[in-house]
Amino acid sequence: MRAVDLIRKKRDSGEHSREEIEFLISGYTRGEIPDYQIAAWLMSAWIRGLSRAETTALTQAMLHSGEVLDLSGLPGKKVDKHSTGGVGDKTSLILAPIVAAGGLIVPMLSGRGLGHTGGTLDKLESIPGFNTNLSLKDFRRVLGECGMALIGQTAEIAPADKKIYALRDATSTVENTGLICASIMSKKLAEGLDALVLDVKTGSGAFMKREKDAVGLAEVMVDAGRSMGKKMVALITDMDQPLGRVAGHANEIIESIDVLNGKGPADVRELSVELSAWMFYLGEKTTSVEEGRKLAERMISSGEAREKFRQCIRLQGGDERVIDKPDLLPKAISKVDVTSNAGGVLVATDCEQFGIALAMLGGGRETKEDRIDHAVGLEFHKRIGERIEVDEPLATIHYNSDAKLEEARDLVAESFVIDQESGEPAPRPLIRRIIGA
Repeated sequence: MRAVDLIRKKRDSGEHSREEIEFLISGYTRGEIPDYQIAAWLMSAWIRGLSRAETTALTQAMLHSGEVLDLSGLPGKKVDKHSTGGVGDKTSLILAPIVAAGGLIVPMLSGRGLGHTGGTLDKLESIPGFNTNLSLKDFRRVLGECGMALIGQTAEIAPADKKIYALRDATSTVENTGLICASIMSKKLAEGLDALVLDVKTGSGAFMKREKDAVGLAEVMVDAGRSMGKKMVALITDMDQPLGRVAGHANEIIESIDVLNGKGPADVRELSVELSAWMFYLGEKTTSVEEGRKLAERMISSGEAREKFRQCIRLQGGDERVIDKPDLLPKAISKVDVTSNAGGVLVATDCEQFGIALAMLGGGRETKEDRIDHAVGLEFHKRIGERIEVDEPLATIHYNSDAKLEEARDLVAESFVIDQESGEPAPRPLIRRIIGA
């Protein structure tokens, strides 16, 4: 087999065999197939699509490109959550401490920013000293001590996905059901999990803009997990506007700590509690989701979840003082308001554009090698359905460099859709559907 022939086959709408996909993935993992050929194949797959059989084969090839963890030596069920990504989505930073405090093991392999979305690893690395690159030995040690650990992919775990993940981000081949499923499930199935809760975003700030596409992705991932013997559920959640009041790495750490202190935005808290509840239920810690919600709320109100996050930060080399002194986190040197040029009701936002603006300011990557500025961020002052006056602040940009400030500012301003005529729009549910319940 030759890579060029397989690129041509997919370009011409052919369907790959399992052996062909294994050839591509194993060859790329070993360095025998170069970036540019896999980039061409990714674009062909993005345009032509992947069948269910191809998606399954790709998931398994990426999973078995490295080690599958055996965490059976740790007492308790192993449960994780994965989000398909959005703007301001920081629930992993909240629910992992909640669920670990509640008695389950949370072995969380997280990713970096992808496209217009933020990455959990990048957010954690805004904490001084926090090490997301633990060895598997240290990963197990931290899990054993505090019940949770948040790391990136090691060299041993799904190395094919680690290489392809960065390449998809740099080649604009992210939004494809088969590629997303294979990327997520190859990492998660390598964690040695008993159960997995999926948060599949839909709306203007999600990769899956249409709800039916989000449902389709959720169904594919739930089926893939169940075929491997895992308990699965997927929540279809709203991403037509940012989650919470801030986006940006250090800012999102602060907002997460606020929620763990029993404060913070209502939508962030609601979704974090709901996802935690499903993790408790699938992990057999509670006999119902409602009981799981009560346990999650109790872990917040008692302070146990906050202290679990503090312990995890310390064990992973970070400065645990950020829990009490958020000013130890990176802070932008400048800020500027984006104001409204019209009065009316905010009826919609182009949420993806917020993420793109944040990336322009240094909060995202345009190439694989770009470094993240953890201090930059966006602070949102208005939610859909709220009334706005002329010259009222819509958002505040926190920035360090003005190189692309005006471009980012214009993008943010254009992303708020204000209707001067209509009344308040009907509220949209944060959780739209549940798949696999």
